[in-house]
Amino acid sequence: MTSVDSHQLARERSRSLHVEVAERLRRDPTLVEQARARVRGWVEQGSPALHYALAWQGLLDRPLEELLGALQESSESMHDLRQVSPFAGVVDARTRWRIHREVRERVSG
Repeated sequence: MTSVDSHQLARERSRSLHVEVAERLRRDPTLVEQARARVRGWVEQGSPALHYALAWQGLLDRPLEELLGALQESSESMHDLRQVSPFAGVVDARTRWRIHREVRERVSG
């Protein structure tokens, strides 16, 4: 696999994981508050980069449907934000590995 393919694989894997996160948030909107608490901690600690924490803070304050749509976007800005996601742990390991496998198959052709 070339480095371009690896980059594409990582981008699509991240987006697909956040599509799953969006589905879980739709079923359990209380998970948004957990993400807000995590982001508040980031802001208080100054970690990770404050830019990302503030961007997530703004996103998490939007109405649920807007947040769900943003999580699934293919935009460059959302790709960047997904690299520092407050939703770590929302998707269980078994589902995460299934998504990784499905994305690899889809991207590899």
